[in-house]
Amino acid sequence: MLVSRILKQRFPQTSSLPLLLRRTTPNPNPNRLLLSRSLSSQSPSPSPSPSSSSDAELRKYLGYGALLIGCAAATYYSFPLPSDAKHKKAHLFRYAPLPDDLHSVSNWSATHQVHTRVFLQPETLHDLEALVRDANQRKQSIRPVGSGLSPNGIGLHRARMVNLALMDRVIEVDRESMRVRVQAGIRVQQLVDGIKEYGFTLQNFASIREQQIGGIIQVGAHGTGARLPPIDEQVISMKLVTPGKGTIEISKDKDPELFYLARCGLGGLGVVAEVTIQCVERNQLEEHTFVSNINEIKKNHKKWLAENKHVKYLWIPYTDTVVVVRCNPISTWRGPTKFKPKYDKDEAVQHVRDLYVESLQKYRAADTSSSSSENDEADVNELSFTELRDKLLALDPLNKDHVIKVNKAEAEFWRKSEGYRVGWSDEILGFDCGGQQWVSETCFPTGKMSKPNMKDLEYIEELKQLIQRQGIPAPAPIEQRWTACSKSRMSPASSVEEDDIFSWVGIIMYLPTADARQRKEITDEFFHYRNLTQTQLWDKYSAYEHWAKIEVPKDKEELLELQARLRKRFPVDAYNKARMELDPNGILSNSKLDKFFPLPEAN
Repeated sequence: MLVSRILKQRFPQTSSLPLLLRRTTPNPNPNRLLLSRSLSSQSPSPSPSPSSSSDAELRKYLGYGALLIGCAAATYYSFPLPSDAKHKKAHLFRYAPLPDDLHSVSNWSATHQVHTRVFLQPETLHDLEALVRDANQRKQSIRPVGSGLSPNGIGLHRARMVNLALMDRVIEVDRESMRVRVQAGIRVQQLVDGIKEYGFTLQNFASIREQQIGGIIQVGAHGTGARLPPIDEQVISMKLVTPGKGTIEISKDKDPELFYLARCGLGGLGVVAEVTIQCVERNQLEEHTFVSNINEIKKNHKKWLAENKHVKYLWIPYTDTVVVVRCNPISTWRGPTKFKPKYDKDEAVQHVRDLYVESLQKYRAADTSSSSSENDEADVNELSFTELRDKLLALDPLNKDHVIKVNKAEAEFWRKSEGYRVGWSDEILGFDCGGQQWVSETCFPTGKMSKPNMKDLEYIEELKQLIQRQGIPAPAPIEQRWTACSKSRMSPASSVEEDDIFSWVGIIMYLPTADARQRKEITDEFFHYRNLTQTQLWDKYSAYEHWAKIEVPKDKEELLELQARLRKRFPVDAYNKARMELDPNGILSNSKLDKFFPLPEAN
């Protein structure tokens, strides 16, 4: 009992407890064998009568029952459940000490995590080729993983992983053509910093800059701008290290069919070792942020898509507020717009601070069992808007009325933050996404650049109505962006029509707490939210999820439906054929890839 209690206190949720007990106490009651031996050596006693035997049995079991009840009562009153048990912070994946050779690897939001004993980081192309060749000969998995930022952990694999963080050099710069050849492990910000002295930069950016180049192109990541394609379209040639055919170079001119298939290849057709990227001239952008509403959006939407190099909308659920962010090169003859903001940054966020302090006091008063933490006592004046939003949501993340208050505070923050700012494109096009989160982002066609069909706004209107009708505690923002099409066949924005445009819509639920129970409840509510959008919107608008955000269904029937749905949009047979040729032993795959694209069984 004592050993069991100590283990449960140290590892309260470990499923291996019985095994631990068996290992540490191979003979839990050594006296038991001794007792049976001594009894067997005694002469047998006379057989009792049937009536006395039954009475004895009854008394024995009544005694056992009384003993059990007494033990239970003693345990309950001696070791009561702590009053703050519901608010205990989670220590994710720390239920038992890990062996020294076991590495823990998780994505940024800690929604996906694996333990592996092999995490390889080659320093040269020769090293990478050698380890891929060796793994293939041994038929050992070696899944390529980048910076681990994908919300669905698409690069993770508990068997073995290879990461190119040490292969991060700029190899060659062609000033005349503005092309740059880099090792695939270089991060976006590293690359931008490395080529700015030559006067050029990347054509577009996603919200953050920490992705490795190999990873950002393999999952079809994107920025915003209806005339600008996803980031994979900037790649004009690649060097792949494949298990089946060794190192191959592919481009628009050299094996274009494989090139357009592998450019957004999800890490399944080879380890991307080197990439040649078409860059553009480095320039400064002027960002204009202002608040609008659906009626104004409808009047100006087509014009804004056509006139702005970059544009995105941030929709605030349960409000009429739409935040519009437009970015354009600064006019050489007019210069930046002169604008004097009504509020400074401190004034813009002050009402959010006030709401946090008020809400914190309210929830503390209502829940006397909760205890203050150091984070709760932090100086609110030192917190950014997104940090304040996380703290506000953490107080009651699934209370719709509370979330609505937070959303309205965000709408007011953006109203007071209207204005202009100027900077280089890699500085301006970033976006503070907030803290840990669940996110689902879909991509769907929305007409042509010459004639948008307005389906993008219809989608949003239906989504907002769905949120209100179902009472979903949906936080802000719902982010909407646009891109031109990509020729990469596995891109969600794939199209052969160069004038096609696509809208990308992301829904979100933050994970602003370390409380394991709260995180589980938020996760369940998010997937309820996501599944409602799937059943009511996706097929109607031909929407497909971003590869870095698509999750594998647990239900077998739902998985079969997902596989069938992916077949309607993507060249699954061609992709699987290339997988079998380039990776015949399947060493680059993981469970996600195998479930998305099951290979035909060998005859």
